[in-house]
Amino acid sequence: MSDTARTLLPTATQARTRAAVRELIRPHRRLALGGFAMMIVATSVGLLVQPLLGRIVDLVADHRPPGSITLPVVLLVLVALAQGATTVLGLSLVSRLGETVLAHLRERFVEKALRLPLEQVEKAGAGDLTARVTRDVSVVGEAVRSALPELARSLLAIALTLVAMAALDWRFFLAALVAVPVQASTARWYVRNAVPLYAEQRIATGAQQQQLLDTVAGAGTVRAFRLEEEHTERVTRRSSAAVELTLRGVRLVLNFYNRLHVAEYAGLAAVLVTGFLLVRGGSVSIGTATAAALYFHSLFTPVNSALVLLDDAQSATAALARLVGVADQPSPELSSELSSEPAQRTGADIGIGAAGTVTVTGLHHAYEPGRPVLHDVDLTLRAGERVALVGVSGAGKTTLAKLIAGVHRPTSGSVHVTAGAGAPREGLPVALVTQETHVFAGPLADDLRLARAGAGDDELRTALATVDALDWAGALPDGLDTVVGDGGHRLTLAQVQQLALARLVLADPPVAVLDEATAEAGSTGARLLEQAADRAVEGRTALIVAHRLTQAATADRIVVMDGGRIVESGTHDELCAAAGPYASLWEAWSGTRATADRTPTHHPRPDTTTVKDH
Repeated sequence: MSDTARTLLPTATQARTRAAVRELIRPHRRLALGGFAMMIVATSVGLLVQPLLGRIVDLVADHRPPGSITLPVVLLVLVALAQGATTVLGLSLVSRLGETVLAHLRERFVEKALRLPLEQVEKAGAGDLTARVTRDVSVVGEAVRSALPELARSLLAIALTLVAMAALDWRFFLAALVAVPVQASTARWYVRNAVPLYAEQRIATGAQQQQLLDTVAGAGTVRAFRLEEEHTERVTRRSSAAVELTLRGVRLVLNFYNRLHVAEYAGLAAVLVTGFLLVRGGSVSIGTATAAALYFHSLFTPVNSALVLLDDAQSATAALARLVGVADQPSPELSSELSSEPAQRTGADIGIGAAGTVTVTGLHHAYEPGRPVLHDVDLTLRAGERVALVGVSGAGKTTLAKLIAGVHRPTSGSVHVTAGAGAPREGLPVALVTQETHVFAGPLADDLRLARAGAGDDELRTALATVDALDWAGALPDGLDTVVGDGGHRLTLAQVQQLALARLVLADPPVAVLDEATAEAGSTGARLLEQAADRAVEGRTALIVAHRLTQAATADRIVVMDGGRIVESGTHDELCAAAGPYASLWEAWSGTRATADRTPTHHPRPDTTTVKDH
């Protein structure tokens, strides 16, 4: 898919992002109020340091005896202890609030991300979703753990310090305000430039990851067609765009710091001059002027922290908007019910335990406007019938299978699934098994229970036995408790497919769709997997996108597709006798197999039925 055809996943507006944060915080109001109240106490206690230091200066200036400073020093120690204790408590409460809210947001995001229509993810590219799951979640998480508590403390320190300066003398407060115009203009300038920059940077990072995924995943094809230079140039172009945006961000931050330094020293100079004039006029003591100068100097850290944290805040806000954009997506029906405008499936009669009936009427589908993949497809799968779907590459087999399975919504037309009378009305009506099966890290039993959470060990063994997997599963070091997946016991490709078929048996849907579910077995294990697939779909209606025509030959009926249309339908013998497209496919298949059988060493023939339709 070209760059211009990419339709990225939605990003929430700033208003919607703020509303989402309020919604997440609302159930934890007490925790939020307690945390910020404790931060106010900690900051207020800390503001006693400057007056106490000023008092010591006055005592020294008045030539008081050394013992007179004992009380201020003791009070300073007590202030330090009290501020430390209240700060730790306040930060812990604020951090707990942030982690709780982040956990809820992450759960919402993952839930919605798993339910996104596959066609939407494909249009956006896996890199967009991957960047949100990894980079964006990490940025928001880091902001919640460090930036949020620090920003809250800095803003409180700024506000309360200015109040304290006004309490010393209102003219100190006015002097401190000299820095505000420069700081405010700096903040506005930074936000105005940072928001679009970081949003653009997120998009560029997603595009870079997508290009890397496309290039690495398709490395074999890239080498086969000698496209290494072209793909390297694409990766370089995407990476250069991301680097350029990063460097723009660095230059933005450097200019930001330069402007802040001007504000700091201008304000400090104003406070010192004001203190000098007030002391000379007898309005305040040297200790009071010292306290005012210390107050303003103490503002350097919180003001800089608050403004610098705008960098993290803008980056986190851009990332948060991308997470909220996905979390706000409506959840599609799991049964992917389709009828005619646009197609949706009626679910009133859907159930498990009896073979289902599938009726496809007037089905059209296009992944991109003006480029239809399916044209006016009509098909009926009778209850308990096993139908093989065959055709050359690009015929539309996988697309039709995914539409029946509910993975995609058709452009127009209808798919209706019903089950036999008396079948229990629970569970998914159609289960899809493809060659792209994932083994989750954990015990083998847990992996199987994805299909039926409450299944007992005996049921798991029965499902494994059905697909001829019980022997190797029982021979694992810890049997069903053996950890498989990443970091665990490695399963062969054939074993992984048997695991997927065992899940199908446990799920027990009325209709099963197998999209080249035995394609990864290789020639040695193909027949065993085909037999396992036959037993897995026994007693239910099955649509099988056949990887090998020998698998199609044993089906109850064969449906042949070409150019997005059904061109033939019948049994193997009927279609061979008709001397049509299927007969040509069978002749080519048989001839290739005969040649392969006579050749001791040969390279595997590319199967014309395995290439994806899109």
